[in-house]
Amino acid sequence: MKYIATIGLEVHAQIQTKSKMFCGCRTDAAHAEPNTNVCPVCLGLPGSLPVPNKQAIEQAIMTGLALNSSITTDSVISRKNYFYPDLPSAYQRSQYEDPLCVGGHVDITVNGQVKRIDLTRIHIEEDTGKLNHMPDGSSLIDYNRAGVPLMEIVSEPVIASAEEARLYFQTLHQLLVWIGVNSGNLEEGALRCDANVSVRPEGQKEFGTKVEIKNVNSFRNVERAINYEIERQISVIENGGKIIQSTRGWNEGLGKTIEQRTKEFAHDYRYFPDPDIPPLHMTDAVTAPLTQSLPELPVARRQRFIDQYGLSLNDADSLTVTRDIANYYEAAVTSTTAQGGSARDAAVWMIGEFFRLLNDRGERLADVSQRMTPVHVAGVIALLNKGTITRASAKEVFEESFVSGTAPDVIVATRGLAVIGDSDALLTMAREAVANNPKAVADFKSGKDVAIKFLVGQIMKASRGQASPQAAEEAVKSALSEV
Repeated sequence: MKYIATIGLEVHAQIQTKSKMFCGCRTDAAHAEPNTNVCPVCLGLPGSLPVPNKQAIEQAIMTGLALNSSITTDSVISRKNYFYPDLPSAYQRSQYEDPLCVGGHVDITVNGQVKRIDLTRIHIEEDTGKLNHMPDGSSLIDYNRAGVPLMEIVSEPVIASAEEARLYFQTLHQLLVWIGVNSGNLEEGALRCDANVSVRPEGQKEFGTKVEIKNVNSFRNVERAINYEIERQISVIENGGKIIQSTRGWNEGLGKTIEQRTKEFAHDYRYFPDPDIPPLHMTDAVTAPLTQSLPELPVARRQRFIDQYGLSLNDADSLTVTRDIANYYEAAVTSTTAQGGSARDAAVWMIGEFFRLLNDRGERLADVSQRMTPVHVAGVIALLNKGTITRASAKEVFEESFVSGTAPDVIVATRGLAVIGDSDALLTMAREAVANNPKAVADFKSGKDVAIKFLVGQIMKASRGQASPQAAEEAVKSALSEV
């Protein structure tokens, strides 16, 4: 029997602000001493009063605008009641019936086809604390993260495979980092997701019972966890069992999901409007400036690179992975074209040598961009196009400029890498090559013209790639005419 998988993702994104959602405590808790970024509000102490973070709300609205959502004019922050040790107040300030943003969509590309993943809502809430499980079986609680601003981006259950879920998660990650509302740091939990997964026999209209996989924080693990859960549910059904609505965790080491608890329903949380926080009223005066502040988004930037610079889709994808890379590339294009080069030249060197060096050295663009500027990239291209250096030398110059930050023309002058075009110097090298390779000379005289290429190669080797190949070939022909 064939089965159909139905998947919906709830992506939890920490909003990039300096202070928490309802108090003035700092949000940079990842490297702080435990329980040092806390106050009566985020500790849920009686009598403390929350004050909503304006910047967090604005960044959530920006996200909704970027994802084509409708912004709710009046939304309510509610209390979501349940007791866990990482929620000191025993409730979470969140949204339920009146989220900040409604609807929207994310487009992904699957096997060359665009698929639209519709969104249900985007709402704001506060993050929980963090449990640290100790070797002796006890658990210690760090409340530094409690109260950090979160937005939850909830998709409709229209994702059909684990691959689609990964692509959706990756696309959201790119967008949130691009517009500056999230750090994108998956390892530190700045972006994580819950996956709701169900299966049903092909032909059955009703959805199967859903199971939620909690807090998956990598693209690879989202795909692995969902694939495992699909297979697990199919196995249960085919063996006569029944799927129980529950929450499961992903155990990366075991490569399987583990049941944590049976699933509560929305009414179990006893949502009600937080009496300490008035409704949020969003007017055009609030949303209009946020719309204007949105940068050109990844999809539009990619298409413009194709239309304006003549790039292939793959190259445009590579150069719009992040907004910083796209900006760096365009700056390199400006400098390159000003010196007679092309946007294509800049793309070739960025995608080839620049990305290779970033990867080999384990560096990020932010680590390098002030050292090797876009002007340096253009400088290497200009030297190559003018014939000042060969392609082999250009790679050498590019890497040295990348590592040291030295201007390409200075490297060429200091290291003597300019093309050797002097006819007397090349003729001397050619005579030495002819004298040292009698077999190649004999081959040439017997009609094997390929021997010339071998002798040219000897000159290139002797000149460390600095000789002009065309001039070297002319010198070889002159030397051969002498014997």
